[in-house]
Amino acid sequence: MDALTSLFADRLARAGLCAPGAAAIVCCDDAVTFSRDDAPQNAMLAAAATRLGAACLMLVPPAEPYRAILEFLAAREAPAIRPRDCETRTFFHDIPVIERPDAALVATALSRRKGAYLPGHGILAHGALSPEQAFITVSSVAFAGFVKFFSDYLTARRAGRSDPQAQAAFETAVAHLPPPPERVPPLMPGPFADREAALAAMAQAGRATVDLGLVDSVFGNISYNLRGTLAISQTGSALDALEGAIDLCPLDGSSCAGLTASSELSAHAALAEKDGRKAILHGHPKFAVIMSMDCDEPQCRNRDACHVACNKSRFLDDIPIVPGEVGCGPRGLVHTMPPALVGRRGVVVLGHGVFTMGRDDFNEALVALCAIETSCRARYFETLARYKA
Repeated sequence: MDALTSLFADRLARAGLCAPGAAAIVCCDDAVTFSRDDAPQNAMLAAAATRLGAACLMLVPPAEPYRAILEFLAAREAPAIRPRDCETRTFFHDIPVIERPDAALVATALSRRKGAYLPGHGILAHGALSPEQAFITVSSVAFAGFVKFFSDYLTARRAGRSDPQAQAAFETAVAHLPPPPERVPPLMPGPFADREAALAAMAQAGRATVDLGLVDSVFGNISYNLRGTLAISQTGSALDALEGAIDLCPLDGSSCAGLTASSELSAHAALAEKDGRKAILHGHPKFAVIMSMDCDEPQCRNRDACHVACNKSRFLDDIPIVPGEVGCGPRGLVHTMPPALVGRRGVVVLGHGVFTMGRDDFNEALVALCAIETSCRARYFETLARYKA
C-alpha cells in the first residue's frame, strides 16, 4: 500500500490539484500506511477512516486557483457549499464544511457525502473500496467549486453587487488560471479498420484532451463506432489512462458488455444512430459549463431546475445549449442532446459539459472541443467587462 499511496499522491499533483508532496493519504488494508509519515493529520485521518470502514481517506490542500475559491466559499457558505453544476446535483448534492480537524466530525460528514472541505487544511474524500474513488471525489470538489465561484461572481456583478472578499478571491483565482491552448496536436487519422487501431486512437485522444487542459481526467468520456460496435470508455475511467478501460458494446443490444461502460452510453448510442460521424468526444471544460449556466433572467420560473427544464432556445455562437440530466430517464440528456448535435460541431448540455463529433477520427472533435472552451472563456470575461466591479 505504500506504493499505492505514493501513486495517488503523484496523480493529485500531476492533475494540478495540489502541490507535489502536499496530499496526506491513508490506506487501510492489512496494515495502515500513509503517503507522508510527517503529515500532522495522519492520526486523525486514520481514526476517521476506521470509523468509516473506508479503504482510503485523503486530505488534499488545494493548489491555486482552487485554494482561494474553496476557502472563500467555505467561509461564506458554511455549513455546506452548494454548487449547481449537473455532476454535483446528481452525485454530491452539497459539500459539507467541517469546523475543525476532528475524526468524529470528518467521519460524520463523509458518512453522508463523498467529499467535504476543511478550511485551512483542504479537501477531504474517502474511497470505500479504493483510492481511485477518493481521487475522483477530490477532482469533483475542485471542479464544482471552480464552476460555482466563477458563475456566482458573474451573477453578482450583473446584479450590481459589490463584495471585497469575492473580488480578492476572484483576482487570486484569475492570476493562477493557465493560458488557453495555443494549438491542438494532430491525432491518428481514420477511419480505423480494426479494434486495436480504434482503441489506440481513443487513448491518444483522451490523453490530448487532458493535456490541453480541456477536461480533468475523470470528467468525460469518448467513443468510436466501429462498424456497429461502439467502443466506449468505462464509467469512472480517466481519459488520460484509457488503456484497458474501454468496453465494446454492440449497438444492436446483443451483448451486456455495457454494464461497466460510461453512464452516458445511451447518449453515445443515440448519437451513433442519428449521425454518421464515427467519433464522439465528451468533456466538462470549465468555462463552457459556466457559460451554459449563465442566465440574465433571474425571475424565470424554471430558474432552480434549468438544468433539466430550461425551455428557451439558447446558443453560444453556433453551439446550442440544451437541458438534460445523466441517464435515459424522461428528462435525460439522451433525449435532448443527440438531435441538437446532428450536423453541428458541438453541443453544450446545461451545467454539464460539451459533446463533439468527428467524421472518421478524433481530430475534428478535439479541435471543436478546444474552440468551444476557448470561446466560452473569452465570452465570460467579455460579459464580465460589461458590468462595473
